[in-house]
Amino acid sequence: MSEPKINHGLPQGYGTVTPWIISKDSAGLITFLEKAFGAEEKEGSRIYNQDGSIGHVEVLIGTSTVMLFDSFPNWPPTRAFLRLYVDDADRVYQQALDAGARSVTRVTELFWGDRVGRVADPFGNIWWIQSTPSGISYEDIQQRSQDPAMIKAMEYVQRSLIEELSNL
Repeated sequence: MSEPKINHGLPQGYGTVTPWIISKDSAGLITFLEKAFGAEEKEGSRIYNQDGSIGHVEVLIGTSTVMLFDSFPNWPPTRAFLRLYVDDADRVYQQALDAGARSVTRVTELFWGDRVGRVADPFGNIWWIQSTPSGISYEDIQQRSQDPAMIKAMEYVQRSLIEELSNL
């Protein structure tokens, strides 16, 4: 498979896809991201609009750049859905709760071995906090996918997000 042509001209420090988070309070969201996920605001990236709101700012979470800006007056709420791969999903999930997030899905092991939890940050964005183990064979994954406990875990993970989204 050849390399996609869209990667040409990729700025240093950015991935092929860079998410935007639109918030009524980007500065407050950055404070949460620092406490919950160890985010670091990129120096010199904050640009203010004439009214003092944030027109653009970037943070680095791990190796990923996330862009943010303050929503305009009368802008409808805009939730972002982001997956965050971490070494220890349980620890980071609790860290996010301690920083002010609300639990959407408690950390749950799924049949392919990943541990996945979800939180809603204080601004309504949903974060998948996920750790991926190594060494689970394809055969083990197939066998685990039929395990009643693993089926129940997947049903819980799916149901918890549906419940969260139904409360919008």
